[in-house]
Amino acid sequence: MRALSAAFLFLAVSSCSSRPSVDESSAVRAGDFAAGVEKSRLMSDVEALVASHREDTPLDCALFEPSEIDTTRRPVCNLTRDKARQLVRERLESFGYTVTTHDTEDARFPTSNLIAELRGTEHPDEVVVIGAHYDAYFSGADDNSSGVAALLEMARLAAGKRFARTVRFVGFDLEELGLVGSTRYVQTHPGERIVASIVFDCIGYKDARPGAQQGLPGFPVPTTGDFIAAIANEPSRPRLEELYTLATRLGYGFVRGVVVPNEGSGPASGNLMRSDHAPFWLAGQSALFLTDTANFRNPNYHHDTDVPSTLDPDFLADVTRLSAAGLSFWAGGPLP
Repeated sequence: MRALSAAFLFLAVSSCSSRPSVDESSAVRAGDFAAGVEKSRLMSDVEALVASHREDTPLDCALFEPSEIDTTRRPVCNLTRDKARQLVRERLESFGYTVTTHDTEDARFPTSNLIAELRGTEHPDEVVVIGAHYDAYFSGADDNSSGVAALLEMARLAAGKRFARTVRFVGFDLEELGLVGSTRYVQTHPGERIVASIVFDCIGYKDARPGAQQGLPGFPVPTTGDFIAAIANEPSRPRLEELYTLATRLGYGFVRGVVVPNEGSGPASGNLMRSDHAPFWLAGQSALFLTDTANFRNPNYHHDTDVPSTLDPDFLADVTRLSAAGLSFWAGGPLP
């Protein structure tokens, strides 16, 4: 997750006032699909991704101007991605996916987004996107190996199954340098019919001690860091309400829903548009951002202490299960 200042101007909701209809059969199907998430696989992928970052060669600091190097908030000289990209490709291919790349040449920062999808059987032009960035500073356990692991686990569950809508898994490149990969992805997919999308960024850190969670102005949160924030803009509100309804039906009581005004931009846009959901919002597309709030909770954010042992495996598994339920509900499947 790219660095940001400690100010949020969110319209916050701890529950959704207009509950959408989620029929019983869809809720049961979503719950059954989500039940397949395996905590051990998630943590194994986190460990493998962390190892890939540790073994990789960071970006050349000579690519950056002195003013662009901030060793505290944006430690660009410790950014890695190549080995993680290869690992994600290999994992997806091992599940049976054909992985394509969305490559953009650039003199300073070329990018390569990874894409794997299951074509919908009934409404193939309607797409459900699951995304997470695979570049990281230092070991990057929470930011963002946790999100990539959730994406891989959901891809494993979906592999070989049939869904009414197309399900697309996207590994975004260079989020940490300013949402570079996701911006380029959205720009090359104008007018795509995205029914729903989830973007993961930092979803594995939990601290239930009082005072562990820093307050976010305009976002009334508890002082304990034991929730996942599900953030939507106004056009994405229906998807947030559906996810919240699924969470209630399936017994996931750790979700805090947040709706930001309009499309999400405005005077505080630098704080609202903090990860790869932002380009989708600006393009008028639906996107939910799931996060443990990163530096507002996790003291290891953008430091070499962001390692697997600091994560909460049960929390990560529950966030992944809820997200898998959302995928099932929005994509309409798995079908018989």
